[in-house]
Amino acid sequence: MGKGLLPALLLAATVTLALPAPAVLAQGGVLENLLQAFTLSSLSDRQEVQLGSEINRQLVRSGQIRLVPASAALRRVQDVAAVVAQASDRPNIPYTVQVVADKSINAFATMGGYVYVTTGLLRAVDNDAQLAGVLAHEMGHIAAKHALRQMKDAAITQAGEAALGLEHSALVNIGAKLFFLRYSRADEYEADRRGLFTLARTPYPPRSLPDFLRKLENLPSNPEFLSSHPSPPNRVKKLEQLIAQYHLDRNNGGRL
Repeated sequence: MGKGLLPALLLAATVTLALPAPAVLAQGGVLENLLQAFTLSSLSDRQEVQLGSEINRQLVRSGQIRLVPASAALRRVQDVAAVVAQASDRPNIPYTVQVVADKSINAFATMGGYVYVTTGLLRAVDNDAQLAGVLAHEMGHIAAKHALRQMKDAAITQAGEAALGLEHSALVNIGAKLFFLRYSRADEYEADRRGLFTLARTPYPPRSLPDFLRKLENLPSNPEFLSSHPSPPNRVKKLEQLIAQYHLDRNNGGRL
């Protein structure tokens, strides 16, 4: 299962992806032809935002997620996200941060600056600093384009099995299906690392991220956030090592 100060959402009227027309690919050259055809690795920011927008629309329309309308909770999330987004590794893309009506403690991100936090997570964080830590982690996934890579891998697999090219609508469907799947352990650690350094560039203390992970670890029930992420002790250890190595604790933060 990721920034008003939020940049305006860029909605491209039309996005044309250089995808192959349905045709049987020559045997032995499937992967090479697909890699040449798919533009997922080189999407412009504008195209990525448009693709994320379409995935978001499909998730809402299909009922896979139920968004919380304008509320104090949403304003709170967007205010914190605006600060984090400006310090992120991709501050120049627009971020759309939304609250999902779900009692589970979780957060998600997909391509194009789309970040989601559940109402359960908002109840679980002790303060805005911990919320900032979660948002920074999810924006780390977006900065590293993890969702785009997942989609590219899935598209290549699907097209390889069918020996057919994929149309734009098929990519949106793939993105929606991948939304709730786990990232790899390496991706999660990278998002933690990026999130930590993002926090260090904000008024929020970098330790808010490992602090929240410790809190989740001590809860009586296993939060959904932990089932879709690596073990908290390992993550906390790596984060603490980075804080010490780069003296990030010098930023004590000015906001809670």
